[in-house]
Amino acid sequence: MERSLKKEKKERRKKDHLKNIFLKNLFMLNLYAGIKRHKWLYLLIFPGFIYFIIFKYVPMLGAIIAFQQFSPVTGFLKSPFVGLYHFKNLFIGPDFLRLLTNTLGISILSLVFFFPAPIILALLLNEIRSKVFERISQTLIYVPHFISYVIVATLSYQLLNINDGAINILIQSVFGKTVDVLAGPQYFKGLIVGQNIWKETGYGTIIFLAALSGVDMELYEAAKVDGAGRMRLMWHVTLPAIRGTIVIMLILKVGSVLNTGYEQIFLMQNSLNIRAADVFDTYVYTRGIKQGQYSYATAVGLFKTVVSMILVLGSNKLAKKCGESGFY
Repeated sequence: MERSLKKEKKERRKKDHLKNIFLKNLFMLNLYAGIKRHKWLYLLIFPGFIYFIIFKYVPMLGAIIAFQQFSPVTGFLKSPFVGLYHFKNLFIGPDFLRLLTNTLGISILSLVFFFPAPIILALLLNEIRSKVFERISQTLIYVPHFISYVIVATLSYQLLNINDGAINILIQSVFGKTVDVLAGPQYFKGLIVGQNIWKETGYGTIIFLAALSGVDMELYEAAKVDGAGRMRLMWHVTLPAIRGTIVIMLILKVGSVLNTGYEQIFLMQNSLNIRAADVFDTYVYTRGIKQGQYSYATAVGLFKTVVSMILVLGSNKLAKKCGESGFY
């Protein structure tokens, strides 16, 4: 009896092994057939694939220096291993709380005011009946996206400086005093978010307008038969139809909560507003590039990456629990 059971288990394992080999070979055949059938499409994505390998994945190997006392002279292999030493210095250092407060302050303001702006603008553009006016409007609101932050910073200085800035002259004529927006730390976060809204809102409508183009027109017709006006159509038909897209974009936005951008903030910070303008991105540049603390700066960047990954995974899981499809 015992021999027969062993023989039966052995035969079952053999059958499972043969089945796995068959399924693996079938998968490889299907994969090869798919690649052969769509070879030109795969050829088109090949440059992008190479780009991500070289500039995204290969540099990840450099994260090892966050756990070393790295020196360019000794290199990766001979630099002494220090474990979590740089992370400890980051968390107990005097700069961490200030950096976290500044970064989260800008990100939360951006999440509250900047994130809904492209959605609202896309809904308004969708309500335009004249196609010619709609195309002209879309073209005009896309233009700021293609202006570099150097130009945006220059325009901000020209408009807001307290000597001859047009906006400050207007404020002085109305209230009798000027407001030093460029030097006041209390205005810095609002200034950065305001620049982002002006520059990126129009371009951000592209995704939402694409989602709106896929809304079933029969839903609008049925709602109109039931007596729904334009506001009710927008609230009960349009917004629910693009809710999945909004959730996905929100997950991506939450994941980048510690990535406030380097160029824009670096251009707008000065010695007077540095207390509110120093964020993780500019801090990495200052400590890593200017002061040569490569391991410490890498530890700061790795901390940001890990937090962003946790936020993406957490927000995606929360979205699924709330009944949405999530990002994956």
